[in-house]
Amino acid sequence: MRTSWGPLDRHALVVRRFADACGRGDVTALTAVLGVEVVGTCDAGGLVPGPDEPLHGQAEVARLVTTLCGQTGVDLAVESVNGRAGLVLREGSRAVAVIGAATTGYEIATLWIVLNPAKLGDWHRS
Repeated sequence: MRTSWGPLDRHALVVRRFADACGRGDVTALTAVLGVEVVGTCDAGGLVPGPDEPLHGQAEVARLVTTLCGQTGVDLAVESVNGRAGLVLREGSRAVAVIGAATTGYEIATLWIVLNPAKLGDWHRS
């Protein structure tokens, strides 16, 4: 019988809540899982559209994530990203984004979003 949750359990729970909100396009639920001072950093490599500077706050980060997850034909999966639960967005078998997260308690404090196609090759499915 489990009596307590460890940091990795909480992290996975938060990321799954985040993924569920993203998958439903539920901005209210998405905002609720993001910390007030959340920071989102994108690596688009100048090869695809993406913000050049980090985004700050729930509204800015939620807007970006909603745009990414709301693309037609994009499927979202919770997978291990840098050894912890994160998200992979794929269009068919090709990864279009990988999102790593840092959590504090039951909120996301930081998102690292890789959009750079040159860095996504290992995430494609065959």
